Amino acid sequence: MKNYKIKGIAMSCILFFFTQLHAQKFESLAQTPPMGWNSWNKFQADINEQLIKETADVIVSSGMRDAGYIYLVLDDGWMAPVRDEKTGDLVADPKKFPHGMKAIADYIHSKGLKFGIYNCAGTKTCQGLPGTRGYEYQDARLYASWDVDYLKFDWCYSDKQNAEESYTTMGKALLSAKRPMIFSICELGTNKPWIWGAKMGHLWRTTDDIGVQFDGYIDHKTWKQLSIMTMIDQQVGLEKYAGKGHWNDPDMLEVGNGLTASEDRLHFSMWCMLAAPLMSGNDLTKMSQTTKEILMNKDVIAIDQDPLGFQAFRYSNEDSVQVWFKPLQNDEWAACFFNRSSVTKNINFNWQRENVNDTLHKKSLPTASANFNLYDLWKKKNIGNTRNPLNVNLAPHDVLLIRLSR
Repeated sequence: MKNYKIKGIAMSCILFFFTQLHAQKFESLAQTPPMGWNSWNKFQADINEQLIKETADVIVSSGMRDAGYIYLVLDDGWMAPVRDEKTGDLVADPKKFPHGMKAIADYIHSKGLKFGIYNCAGTKTCQGLPGTRGYEYQDARLYASWDVDYLKFDWCYSDKQNAEESYTTMGKALLSAKRPMIFSICELGTNKPWIWGAKMGHLWRTTDDIGVQFDGYIDHKTWKQLSIMTMIDQQVGLEKYAGKGHWNDPDMLEVGNGLTASEDRLHFSMWCMLAAPLMSGNDLTKMSQTTKEILMNKDVIAIDQDPLGFQAFRYSNEDSVQVWFKPLQNDEWAACFFNRSSVTKNINFNWQRENVNDTLHKKSLPTASANFNLYDLWKKKNIGNTRNPLNVNLAPHDVLLIRLSR
């Protein structure tokens, strides 16, 4: 019996090392969508050591860490304008980060959080700082020496580069550095990274940059920031590419940055329905109580973090009202109704007559033959069951998010 056990263990080890030899990423990471905070949406390149330490402190003291937000990611603007003359290494901006990146990482880790950093697949970052092109393996080793846990990898100054090849190279470089890191592909959806991104990445941007705008876009003349609604529109049909360890990413959250409370709830609800990474992008030191309640609604977060890892699908889109469904574990479901228009809309949804089928995952919601209780995840109360039609008035830009269970 002992010999069989030894042989079994040996075979497991051989299979493990064989798998790692042929892997293109750290497969065990991001089994649910990553959650955390990123500096860009609120602060752009205006970041420094004090801000990051204060943010780490507030992630803990506010309860965000306990709600699941564990990655603290420095976006563009952390580095000096040139690499080290002798070594060619990236260097932290000495004015912004006088104690360097390893000290920042140590502080973040001391709070029970994980440390993320940013760079670009091109020759420069979007802010014109040193990019990674030609330095992939060197930069990966440097990040590993700083104990980095997450790399956001952008796509500026990348003319004539092949996106899949560039991200594959960086993915292999991260593997060779032997420190498990989530690899966030920020290619902006230009070359359809959802088709090839799962091989080397754990998430990939499906859109251009988000803005503090409910619908339409913000025109910067040379480029446009997209609205919450535009982002949601662009996710339709991408659900087949999402799953454990590989997620569609419609960009970071703008909750708390200037939208109305109902728009923030809609925004957060749909990111959770989409199984999107939840990367808050607000000033955590100045959060209102409403913003805290939205970002830390554990019932809503549970929809995003559901172990099945399914992305919601759009069930209907009529008269500015959309209905989305998402299968959850234990044969439960999430349903999201939202009003895109500027006038109140009546929702009359007869559960007995609707035929809700997730053909991709072969899941059906049998409301004609079984009764489901309806729980409003924002009002935190039961609102009936599927024996009776749902009849509610939905205010402009507002949302109804329901968990259905037997």
